[in-house]
Amino acid sequence: MAIWDFDYSSVSSITRLLEENGLGMTKKFGQNFLISAPTLDKITSLCGANESSVIWEVGPGIGALTTRLLQTGAKVTAFEIDHGFCRILREKAYVDVPNFRLIEGDALKTWKDIYEKEGAPDMICANLPYNVGSVFIASVIENRCLPSRMVYTLQSEVVERICAKMGDEQYSGFSILTGIDYDNREAMKIKSGCFFPSPNVDSSVVVMQKRQNPLVPDEEAPAFLNLVRVLFSQRRKNVRNNLKALGLPSEKIDNALTQSGISPSERAEKLSVEQILTLERNLGR
Repeated sequence: MAIWDFDYSSVSSITRLLEENGLGMTKKFGQNFLISAPTLDKITSLCGANESSVIWEVGPGIGALTTRLLQTGAKVTAFEIDHGFCRILREKAYVDVPNFRLIEGDALKTWKDIYEKEGAPDMICANLPYNVGSVFIASVIENRCLPSRMVYTLQSEVVERICAKMGDEQYSGFSILTGIDYDNREAMKIKSGCFFPSPNVDSSVVVMQKRQNPLVPDEEAPAFLNLVRVLFSQRRKNVRNNLKALGLPSEKIDNALTQSGISPSERAEKLSVEQILTLERNLGR
């Protein structure tokens, strides 16, 4: 059966569809439909999908981006938490569409099962609700599910943190987490009027392209990321005080800082990936 022909740019069509199915926008899921066709086309282009691509889409809603991804011939697995939207996707939008699969439920709880059975997809594309965007991205990377490319529509503030470099005001543990395996760039900003309903925050699209050579060797990544969490746990404290949470003798901490060329009074946001990696290795000795 052909892919559903629906006018995703029409607010009245969307409203009528929701009313016909007894659905409303659910604030707890942070739902905002992207209704700008040019923006959706640009996001699809940024994904770079083709008929050989395996894609995960998180939060497809009623399928505005999904339809475009399916039209490339890609195999799309969609993770959707809203049961009403799932009913539309399953019973109206993509009935018998062979390259579409729906996983119903909270993506934060369901993606790992798919990953364990099938491995990482080629891409993850998502218009992520602002309340779970960074949590989902962190979960994927921390569990070492590393697609070749990830394209996310997020709150602009989150994208700034993802793309921040050492010394930038937005530089954080999240910047390090998202940067050790990926080269990240803000691809475009999206005006609030491109969404229905219009959000109260600015949005941006980030493209995360997997590095050929990660900044941290894969076998060291778990220990490194644990150290990043500790170092950034209380940003007002210096690195020595935060490192006490590791439960190591003070002498060992002081020696590791000295060997790494890091002042005990330094703040975590002033440390580069290379310095943190050196510190992780010295602490482990």
